[in-house]
Amino acid sequence: MENQEVEYKKSWQDEYLATISAFANSKGGRLIIGVDDKGNPVGVENPKKLLEILPNKIKDKLRIYPDVNLKEVNNKFIIEIKVNPSIFPISYNGKFYIRSGSTTQTLEGQELITFFLLQKTGQTWDSLIEEEATLDDIDIPTVEKFKSLAKDKIPSISLEKGWKTTLEKLNLIKKGKITKAGILLFSKNPQKFYIQAKIKIGRFKSLTDIISADIIEGNLFEQLEKSLDILRTKYLISKTTFEGIHRKEILEYPYEALREALINALIHRDYLSTSETQIRVYDDRLVIMNPGSLPPEITIDMLKSEHPSKTRNPLLATVFFYAGFIETWGRGTIKIIEACKDYGLPEPKFENNGFMKVSFYKDIYTDENLRKMGLNKRQVKAVMYVKEMGKITNKEYREINSVSNKTAFLELSDLVNKGFLKEEGKGKNTCYVMRVIEM
Repeated sequence: MENQEVEYKKSWQDEYLATISAFANSKGGRLIIGVDDKGNPVGVENPKKLLEILPNKIKDKLRIYPDVNLKEVNNKFIIEIKVNPSIFPISYNGKFYIRSGSTTQTLEGQELITFFLLQKTGQTWDSLIEEEATLDDIDIPTVEKFKSLAKDKIPSISLEKGWKTTLEKLNLIKKGKITKAGILLFSKNPQKFYIQAKIKIGRFKSLTDIISADIIEGNLFEQLEKSLDILRTKYLISKTTFEGIHRKEILEYPYEALREALINALIHRDYLSTSETQIRVYDDRLVIMNPGSLPPEITIDMLKSEHPSKTRNPLLATVFFYAGFIETWGRGTIKIIEACKDYGLPEPKFENNGFMKVSFYKDIYTDENLRKMGLNKRQVKAVMYVKEMGKITNKEYREINSVSNKTAFLELSDLVNKGFLKEEGKGKNTCYVMRVIEM
């Protein structure tokens, strides 16, 4: 079966040199010639001649020396090209390739820069020294604030005598020089070094019609705090409730989910990109867009369950962890989904296409939206009843709509089939509860 480290081809074509370079630039792998997509041997023509040609062709084009072996399987000759991972980036016809799952992908733009600087040097971008910075660029009050936040995770941090020692122990200062992570986290003015390291917030009437906008700058701690504050006070509607004599304001989206998504954006974004993080607020949704794709081994579907954490900027993630802003790596997206469901909102939508995007949707269970989705007046009334009461029975459906048992059964079954409600219990104990719709 084809996977990240195995690919089958029925016959040889020179374009498969790209696959070999991808194996070399990744974890290595095997390209097997003379096998169909299902792994069944079909054989190759002129196997001995091909065995002579391929090593020289690969050496001349890629400058690597994989093992090329002729094998016989089920009376069919196949050729196996075994490629070891290279310590240097390998190009083919001026382009660089890597393996992503069972596919070969071209590296371009910022991804190519990241590949050269980081993957093949064993470093990450945030761990590199910022040569233009000096210790005078550090904002000492921010370091002290971090120390107070981190005392639960690092009890000994309160005993540190100097801010410089703190940053050295966090690997943010190396040989007297500040890393890029140190600048983003603790600089007085990170935008002096990375002008794109900011957040843009906009209120949109449509995809192109913007009503108002704000730009949030400062270090990452400041960006997080300021962005959440301005969202809460300027961009999002709050509903006021009272618990006894205490006034309580409830945002239209769960605060914890927005906070978690914004923290993810700050620590996972590609700071080599010339684009900033964007928060777009529409009438029916809120979208957080961030430059940088998911790592090849992490898929969108994996975000919905506990998954390995592979952060683009591990130093940033570590400091946020010590500050208590993230608790368990690999669960942030799960917390976002759970918070929205607990709020009675649809599951947020994650997208990965050069930009990582998460879209939060408002409550779709309104009279207008339900009618637009094809429900009749009785079904709309029933859904609104479930929204308020938590469940509905066949008897209750008949009572609120003045219909027969058969009509109630058919229309409730239709709501189940369309995904609005789900059936719980059996027989006389059967009731219908809300099922959150994914948009």
